[in-house]
Amino acid sequence: MLAEANEPMPEFPEIPVLTTSVDRMVQWARRSAIWPVTFGLACCAIEMMAMSCGRYDIARFGAEVFRASPRQSDLMIVAGRLSRKMAPALRRVYDQMPEPKWVISMGACASVGGVFDNYALVQGVDQVVPVDVFVPGCPPRPESLIYGIIQLQRKIDQQRAFGRTA
Repeated sequence: MLAEANEPMPEFPEIPVLTTSVDRMVQWARRSAIWPVTFGLACCAIEMMAMSCGRYDIARFGAEVFRASPRQSDLMIVAGRLSRKMAPALRRVYDQMPEPKWVISMGACASVGGVFDNYALVQGVDQVVPVDVFVPGCPPRPESLIYGIIQLQRKIDQQRAFGRTA
């Protein structure tokens, strides 16, 4: 039944509507559910474990679910010094992670070798895998790692859904 021309339109209840693009929706989903793989190598791993405890509440950033399997993770936090013998294992775990994947280098040893300048240690994880965020310190506090995760989330926000940058 059609309304007459002089009849007012019926009132519709107010329904909140949210409009966005597919890129923004994918960025939101990726940054809000970061699942790190457990890859602690030295003393920085203690601080990484402390960051996941209730005192620091990393759950509010969506990164509290540490996975033991690289196939279920999208973030690798390399915490501690990396030996040349361990480097192939690190690369294998990185290669097993699904795309998109990110890496945080945590601590002075992982970032530049720290005080250990010898033949047995890799002088920076970025020689083995591409690093997105460096977290300085010896060892860095859990708050520093949380700040590094926030910086990674900002980097994810600038990416497009299908690999292009904004």
